[in-house]
Amino acid sequence: TEIDGSLTFRKSCRHAICGSCAMNVNGSNDLVCHRNLAESLDHKGVVTIKPLPYLPVIKDLVVDRSSFWEQYKRVKPWLVPPETVPEKEFRVSPEEVAALHNAETCIMCGACYSSCQVIAMNKEYIGPHALLKSFLRIIDPRDTIVGERLEDVGGDDGVYRCHTIFNCIDACPKGLNPTEAIETVRKLAQKRVAMEEARAERQKNL
Repeated sequence: TEIDGSLTFRKSCRHAICGSCAMNVNGSNDLVCHRNLAESLDHKGVVTIKPLPYLPVIKDLVVDRSSFWEQYKRVKPWLVPPETVPEKEFRVSPEEVAALHNAETCIMCGACYSSCQVIAMNKEYIGPHALLKSFLRIIDPRDTIVGERLEDVGGDDGVYRCHTIFNCIDACPKGLNPTEAIETVRKLAQKRVAMEEARAERQKNL
């Protein structure tokens, strides 16, 4: 067996929780640390491993994720709580917790981002990974800048750019549904615009 000691790739946890080892295996994106080699062999006994698509290659299987992280920062993925801390705990319903947990389990591996056909055509698109995190903050009852968030993702490069091809769902190694999250945020953004237009119309008629 020939082993190339110079072959470069990212790895870390070996438990499918860090997202470092996302690569393209036999044409689909996945975390190679939990991929069974024997089950990945084709009829010729070959497995084809490539770097993630739509991202510049630094070396071998290592890609430059700068654009991935830049789009992530655009959505302000951190929680913005009230300035005044309430005397009691924040009340969050079980249904809200379930929705929050679904989005929080994203490990930022880039599998969805580099399988998105919109990213392939338009690098300015925010991307399913960032829009999923935006959804996480928008539905969080503790967050105080929901309107600002909806405005940030409601432009031409945000939720309206998604073509609902579902590649991101197929690619996600954690079984998440970024498309559903994007659709939810899109409806909230549309509702916000409609309410603002109605308010402006009422003020004009005063």
